[in-house]
Amino acid sequence: MVKETPKKRRVGDGTPGPGRPKGVPNKTTTQLKEALLEAAAKAGGEAGLVGYLTQQAQENPQSFLPLLGKVLPLQVAGDQDNPLRVVTRIELVAARGDGAD
Repeated sequence: MVKETPKKRRVGDGTPGPGRPKGVPNKTTTQLKEALLEAAAKAGGEAGLVGYLTQQAQENPQSFLPLLGKVLPLQVAGDQDNPLRVVTRIELVAARGDGAD
C-alpha cells in the first residue's frame, strides 16, 4: 500500500488560500477611510473635519442626516431626573376646521 502525500497548495493553482485572518481589517478599506478623512479635514480648512461636516450639514442635509443617523447610538435612554416615557398608545382626534368647539 502506497501512501500519497497531499500536493502543496500554491497561490494561483485554483485552490483557495488561507485568506485574511478573522478580525484583521481589509487594507484597501482602511486606506480608503484614512484618505476620505484626510480629504474632508483639508476641505474644512482651519476648522478641519468638523468644519467640513458642518458645511455639509448646512448645504446637503438630505445626505448628511442619514449619515448622522448611522453614527447615533441605537439605544436612547433618559437621565435620572428626566427619564424617557414609552409611548404605548397614539390617539387621533378629528378637529373641526370652522373654529367652533
